Amino acid sequence: MNLKRPRRLRENEAMRSLVQETVVNKEDLVQPLFVVHGKNIKSEISGMPGQYHLSTDQLSDTIKELINLGIKAVILFGLPDRKDAFGSEAYDPRGIIQQAVQRIKEEFPEMLVITDVCLCQYTDHGHCGIVEDGRVLNDESLELIAQTALTHVQAGADVVAPSDMMDGRVAAIRRKLDVNGYQHTGIMSYSVKYASAFYGPFRQAAGSTPQFGDRRSYQMNPANAEEALREAELDVEEGADMLMVKPALAYLDIIRRVKEQFRLPLGAYQVSGEYAMIKNAVQQGLLDNDLIMVETLTSIKRAGADIILTYFAREMAEWIDNQ
Repeated sequence: MNLKRPRRLRENEAMRSLVQETVVNKEDLVQPLFVVHGKNIKSEISGMPGQYHLSTDQLSDTIKELINLGIKAVILFGLPDRKDAFGSEAYDPRGIIQQAVQRIKEEFPEMLVITDVCLCQYTDHGHCGIVEDGRVLNDESLELIAQTALTHVQAGADVVAPSDMMDGRVAAIRRKLDVNGYQHTGIMSYSVKYASAFYGPFRQAAGSTPQFGDRRSYQMNPANAEEALREAELDVEEGADMLMVKPALAYLDIIRRVKEQFRLPLGAYQVSGEYAMIKNAVQQGLLDNDLIMVETLTSIKRAGADIILTYFAREMAEWIDNQ
């Protein structure tokens, strides 16, 4: 019997590259950005090395750098000047996200701008909807979420990405956009968003930590997989153009199952806790930054993601250029 020799295809770098099955491209990457009020602000975010709070006047240099690197899409998160029980700045036409979108699209119309649609950064209680007697109200929150999406699109957003996990929010946004003449604008739904421990650094960066309780009554139980498929199916039925799984690395199996079942572009969000853990290990000399970055992003794409939202987008694009 002839000995089988799979190692023949691993003999050298040229051979390994020739038969490589999964490749992360720049076109796959979306860079998250945090935008704040004020001027001349570029402040590194504690716990997230290389990520910054940016005032709108500082966006130009960042967007120009991303474009020069070949990154074609960003997702924006905003920190408001004021918070109240109803998250009023989220849907204020002069709000921070609305200002940021206008500035980017005026200067860089070729950059695809995705906006996170949620109320948690804007509410004084830190939850993703209206709260009454300690309970997050679903149906009463939908109009505010839909109005937020509309103001983002009116400002120039190309895609809106609802992350609140309220039931029916994709349908509410689709109706709101359509009746206002924005039938062409896409929705990337955070269809499968788990109540994860990986969000800590983001909540600190965005000032969105709940002031009471947690989000387990609306974000998904990390133990559930069949439920993920039901959530994705509902969003497809309601009009989502793209789906998303969040977080990514602990849910590669979910990415695969969603991708296999639904014929829509699928995003996966490598979230702040995943990024922070890697960066912390790199700083301690335990991991090689480039090797672990490429390995983790490749695993996300291999699992089935078409779109990768990651704080490594800029670094990954630089790495690709250097190959």
